[in-house]
Amino acid sequence: MEKIEQFLKEKLQKRLDDRSIRNLMTDPPPIDFCSNDYLGFARSKSLEKLTQENLQQLHHVRNGSGGSRLLSGNTAYTEQTEQFIANFHGFDAGLFFNSGYDANVGLLSALPQRGDTIITDEFIHASIIDGCRLSHGTRYKFSHNNLDDLASKLKLGRGNIFVIVESVYSMDGDFAPIVEISALCQQYGANLIVDEAHATGIFGAQGQGLVYQNKLHKNVFATVVTFGKALGGHGAIVLGSKNLRHYLINFARSFIFTTAAPIHQIAGIKAAYQLINKVNINELHQKIALFRELSKKNNLTILESNSAIQGIIYPSNTEAKHAAKILQSKGFDVRAILSPTVPLGKERLRICIHIYNTNEEITALVNEIKEING
Repeated sequence: MEKIEQFLKEKLQKRLDDRSIRNLMTDPPPIDFCSNDYLGFARSKSLEKLTQENLQQLHHVRNGSGGSRLLSGNTAYTEQTEQFIANFHGFDAGLFFNSGYDANVGLLSALPQRGDTIITDEFIHASIIDGCRLSHGTRYKFSHNNLDDLASKLKLGRGNIFVIVESVYSMDGDFAPIVEISALCQQYGANLIVDEAHATGIFGAQGQGLVYQNKLHKNVFATVVTFGKALGGHGAIVLGSKNLRHYLINFARSFIFTTAAPIHQIAGIKAAYQLINKVNINELHQKIALFRELSKKNNLTILESNSAIQGIIYPSNTEAKHAAKILQSKGFDVRAILSPTVPLGKERLRICIHIYNTNEEITALVNEIKEING
C-alpha cells in the first residue's frame, strides 16, 4: 500500500501548494450566509410539525424503506407525493431520486444513446457532467449563456439531441436565457433539460421555479428539482412525461440500484410543498436587493445576479480564503469558492442570502467585506 499512499500524499500536497485544499467544518459561525436554506425551511418548526402530522396519518411507518423501490421500498404515499409535486410544477409525472446528484447522473446516463448528442453550458453542475460522462452520447459545450454558440453546436447535433442548462447557476447565481434557449431547441428539434435546483422556491408565484414562471413547462422535456435547498429537505425529483418516468424506472441505474428514501423523508418533502405558498418570497428578494445595493455603493466587485446566490470576486485562492477567514472570525458563515471549482482568477466569496438574514446582518457583512478589501 505504500505506493498508493504516496500517490494520495502527493495529490493532497499539490492542493496545499495551490491553496485549494478542502476541509470539513463542524462548528460554523452563527450568522448564516453560506447554506442553501434560502427560505429557512431546514430550521422551520412549522415544517417539522407538519411533517409529523403527515406521518401520523400513515400506518406502520418504518425507520427505513428496507430496499430499492423496485423491491420492497415503494409505497402508495410516495407515488401520490410524486404526482402532487408534478402537478405543482405543471408536469405530467415525476420520479424521486435520493439526491440531486443521483437525479442528474441517473437521467443523463440513461437517456443519450450512441449516435445521440448532448449539449451543455460550460458552467453546468458537476453532477450533470458526470451523468454525461456515463452516457454514450457525444457531448459539446457552449460558452456560458451564449445563444450564438449554442446554435452553432445545435447544427452539429445528430440523433436525439439534449440541451442541458441550469435555470440559476450554482456558482455565479445568474440566470440562463431559458426562453430563448427553448426557442432554439424547438427550431432544431432538440430536447431541453433544465436543472431548477436554485430556482425552486425562489421564483414563480408560489415558488414553482423559472420554467413555470416563463410558461415553458409544456416545452421542456425534463426538469430536475431538488429538495435540499429552499425546500429544506433532501432528495430530488425528475419531472417530465409519464413515458419518461417509466423509462427511468427501467433504465436509470441510480434509481434502480439504490435503497429508497425512508417515508419520513417523503413526508418532509410533501410538508415543504404544503407550506411553500405561505412564504412571502418578496421578502427574500428585498434582502437580495439590499445586499446588491450596499455592495455596489461600497464598490465591491460583485457578480451580476438577482438570485439568492451572490459572489464577491477575488484574484486568487489565497485572497479569497483570507477574506473568508476574517469574516468567519467575526461570526459570519461565509465560504471561499476556489479554483479549480471556479475558473482561475475568478475565486470568490459565495454569499447566500436567506429570508431570515436581518437587514442589520446584511449591512454588517458588507461593511466587513469593505474593511477587508481596504
